[in-house]
Amino acid sequence: MTAAPVVSAGPPAPIAKAERSLAPDIARGGMLLFIALANVPNHLWGMGVDEYGRNTGQSAADHVALFMEQLVVAERSRPMFAILYGFGIAVMASRMFARGMEPKEVRKVLRRRSWWLLAFGFLHATFLFAGDILAPYGAAGLVALFFVNLSDKSLRRWLWGSSIYLVLVGLPLLAVLFSESGPPAESTRPPYVEQMIGGASTSALLSFVSVLVALFIPLIIAGLMLHRAGWIDRPEAHLPALKKVFITGMAVNVLSSLPLALTALGAWEPPTLLFIAAMYLTIAGGMYAGLGYICGFALLAHKLRGFGRRGIPGALAAVGERSLTSYLLQSIIMAPLLTAWGLGLGEDMGYLAAFSVAFGTWLITVLVAVALDKAGKRGPFEVLLRRLTYGRRRS
Repeated sequence: MTAAPVVSAGPPAPIAKAERSLAPDIARGGMLLFIALANVPNHLWGMGVDEYGRNTGQSAADHVALFMEQLVVAERSRPMFAILYGFGIAVMASRMFARGMEPKEVRKVLRRRSWWLLAFGFLHATFLFAGDILAPYGAAGLVALFFVNLSDKSLRRWLWGSSIYLVLVGLPLLAVLFSESGPPAESTRPPYVEQMIGGASTSALLSFVSVLVALFIPLIIAGLMLHRAGWIDRPEAHLPALKKVFITGMAVNVLSSLPLALTALGAWEPPTLLFIAAMYLTIAGGMYAGLGYICGFALLAHKLRGFGRRGIPGALAAVGERSLTSYLLQSIIMAPLLTAWGLGLGEDMGYLAAFSVAFGTWLITVLVAVALDKAGKRGPFEVLLRRLTYGRRRS
């Protein structure tokens, strides 16, 4: 009688390139372009700000560029990131369960990873970019531990419950907070000291508020459910559903963001209450639009499956496979280049030029990711996070 094979408990090895699903990596690679475009205005300085938080002194071309960014990008990258973050948590958990790890140990590993993401995000916000998203996602990841072992039925209940809470309580609060943002107060402190103080305090506040209003919880749950359903990693089995969500998501995308985009164009100057309502509509619509974009990337991956990880699909996938490194590299490039504490090139820069810088920065991250891919190397920050999460011997 032969002994049954033993599944060794312990953390799994990094996913081999040949085993990785193309669609999630392509989605992450495309999402990072959205993030660069959404973040770059935060590095600009030296201009006045109107009652809607837009930089003044812009040309007609700048207004058109901002209109397009507000129409299809603004408040879309964060939902995409949250859904893919939930998907990644589900992938990690399922691989650890497959290795024979107990649920308690799986949650311990995921908890450690979330705390380290919080730490990465706090340092990123303090020293480079106050608009960091890693820390809020790390905080949300600590909450998401509760959902890893739930049944599909329980997940659906939590998805609806958290969504209702977010729509009725969380988003109205966020819309009011965003609508009241204005130009930064004058400070006598050196610019980089101001960056560190403002970045640290903003990171702590955003992490707390995002959990308080459950900003990312429904989206993370949606990511867990997408993994279980196989929509992203097995798109060929779900094409009708993916097409439906993509088409409706793009419709919601444009309709929900159009009022706010018109303010960027200068075609509409709403009173405060209507502006808050437009902000609310943009953020709420962005939740579903983000899901629509991810479904679109899954459809794209299916259509380009014959190329594998070559050409443009391969370049996008290389960035997505190294999404943490690519995300931080954006700030490493743009913050010192544009901000007042760096080279200061963002002074009085128009939106069109800023978006061009963001696109160029993203292209640099693509080149770096492709070079690392060809060398058979993972991203340095992915290696570091894994080592901190699992320990040196499992890195």
